[in-house]
Amino acid sequence: MPAPLSSTKTASALRTAARVSAESLLVLLMAAVALWILGRMWSVVWPLIVALFLTTMTWPLAHFLRRLGWAPALAAAVVTVLFLVAVAGIVALIAVPVASQSGELADGVVEGIQKLREWAAGPPLNIGDDQISKGFDAAVARVQDSVGSMVTTVVTGVSTVFNGLVTAVLALFLMFFFLKDGPRFLPWLTRQLPGRLATDVPVVVERGWDTLGAFVRSQAFVGLLDAVFIGLGLWFLDVPLVLPLAVLTFVSAFVPIVGALFAGLVAVLIALVSNGLTDALLVLAIIVVVQQLEGNVFQPMIQSRGLGLHAAVVLLAVTLGGSLAGIVGSLLAVPAAALVAVVWNYVREQLAGPPREPDAEEPTAEGPNADGSGTGEPHTTAVPS
Repeated sequence: MPAPLSSTKTASALRTAARVSAESLLVLLMAAVALWILGRMWSVVWPLIVALFLTTMTWPLAHFLRRLGWAPALAAAVVTVLFLVAVAGIVALIAVPVASQSGELADGVVEGIQKLREWAAGPPLNIGDDQISKGFDAAVARVQDSVGSMVTTVVTGVSTVFNGLVTAVLALFLMFFFLKDGPRFLPWLTRQLPGRLATDVPVVVERGWDTLGAFVRSQAFVGLLDAVFIGLGLWFLDVPLVLPLAVLTFVSAFVPIVGALFAGLVAVLIALVSNGLTDALLVLAIIVVVQQLEGNVFQPMIQSRGLGLHAAVVLLAVTLGGSLAGIVGSLLAVPAAALVAVVWNYVREQLAGPPREPDAEEPTAEGPNADGSGTGEPHTTAVPS
């Protein structure tokens, strides 16, 4: 017959569960308040985050120039100008070949549309020209009926582009100041904080900076893998504009999900209008395979190694971030999870108790000595902390 429950132990367990639940709710409430404040300040926080990403990419060059004896302002200015030149070069590398072959691409688009109409007119669809005309007229009528919503969409798009430009300019200025005055931030922060915070916060900030740099480097490496493999596939199929498409693939890798879809769609459309449907399907297959390898193999493995996160944690973080905040959430999910891990590991280090002393009287599992007498001194082993 099982022993009856102890009323004292049960009450103690319930009190402990109630206390832990109340403390957890309080922590979640404070986290919700912090996220709400972050959302209200997003117009300032988002350029700051972008500037931090840009600074992690450009800081190694600035640090090298400072070690050569350059003044901090001069090194930051030169690196900022070189970054702008690199961005302009990437844009030119994409735009110039596209502009030079725009006539051929336009002819290919017209030819592709004509082929699509001929294919639709045959079996099994058997769509005639009159049906296509009716469908076109219906589409025009629907567009005319939704002019108001289209104007609203255009205004929203213009506002989004303007906000993006403001964010880019502000992030660029912040990057310059971070490159110029970044090394003085931690000493300044140490002087501003009282007591133990003057030690703990700078350590966490320094570790977080290293983690953010690891994220940017791993993301750049993943984008390079995408660009190389997809570029080789396009080159093998003799698709035009291979180099611009590879550069576009590399740049778009920094924008999860949508960036890959956009670069893949552009590559498939160019293959369709230039090489035909078969090569377009092959390009689509190559992109799908590479993206699946990148999303499920390369990215989790590389980021988990560089950030100290398990591959499953990376996948779950991206999924959760995308469901909560869309593209921005997907972009920030992995570095945010890595920063949380940095804070958690530091807190564990500070809360860990002293290591247990080895017990001098504790024998090993072997029992007697090697000679079988069992009369010698027992061999002891330290218990890991």
